[in-house]
Amino acid sequence: MKILIIKPSSLGDVVQAMPVLRLLRLRYPDARITWWLAENLLPLLEDDPDLDEVIPFARSRGFSMAGVQKWFANVARIRRERFDLVIDLQGLLRSGSFAWLAGGGRLVGLDLRREGARMFYDVAVARPQDRLHAVDWYFDVAKEIGLDVSVDYDWIPERASAAKRVARKLTGNSAEIIALIPGARWDNKRWPPGHFASAVGFIAKQKPTARFVIIGGSGDRELAREINSLGTVACLDLTGRTSIPEMIECLRRCRLVITNDTGPMHIAAALGRPVIGVFGPTDPGQTGPYGSNVRILRGELPCAPCMKSTCRWDSYMECLRSVSAVDVARAACDWL
Repeated sequence: MKILIIKPSSLGDVVQAMPVLRLLRLRYPDARITWWLAENLLPLLEDDPDLDEVIPFARSRGFSMAGVQKWFANVARIRRERFDLVIDLQGLLRSGSFAWLAGGGRLVGLDLRREGARMFYDVAVARPQDRLHAVDWYFDVAKEIGLDVSVDYDWIPERASAAKRVARKLTGNSAEIIALIPGARWDNKRWPPGHFASAVGFIAKQKPTARFVIIGGSGDRELAREINSLGTVACLDLTGRTSIPEMIECLRRCRLVITNDTGPMHIAAALGRPVIGVFGPTDPGQTGPYGSNVRILRGELPCAPCMKSTCRWDSYMECLRSVSAVDVARAACDWL
């Protein structure tokens, strides 16, 4: 049996879709499973024990000549595979058309309706009204194709080589490592660096054995510098200094994660780490960290969640700024 999973982006969305892969492998141990994935996320799924192949999607090339050529090359490649089952977990026009062009035996996707992708599917799975979270939606897709969602699985298996590299980076840190994730794609999803710095100070007074590490991409380095310059407790800055596998293994070692609404937050939740998520313009009920080890803090404003990338409230980013460092520190100390 040949199976194609379509979920090209983004980091958090792909992580939330990974249980479908685990359940497929448990149900079909001899199947050949392929994933269509954005090129920048290849390290996330490379060498995954449950995947046979990852087909890269050149998202950054867009509608350039090279991008169009790569698109048609991908289509030709997947058509040659003659997949028995194609699962579109993106639900957009681009992913739906790609899934349809795959020419598989059965095509199952999300009934998102926003861009009309459902017209390509044999079965469009509606979002469960009593469980709005994306992961629950993916579980309903899994049940639609006959998978048992009650079985145990390892959401993100450990990568030994990355874990060894991370151990060297964290040498000298205590067992109570607290991760800070100050970055996010939207500026108005970023809890202010000064708030992070103050929360670190409050936590350190209550838990003097705790150590702090800042995690993120190279674009988050300025945020990390601000946190360290504004605070009284030095944090180990790993922004831009870890690969995706190393970032995962770093989060696996953490006792607690304090984070904005961003991709690594979903990794922390998938690893079962206690997560304190600071939310503003987005809805944690749909896109928040999934699991029981989660505490969501957010400001109560009539405009929140606005689901907008730009804040237009009179008091700029009040939904985030109103979440105090003391509130976050108290929640952290409760976990610790």
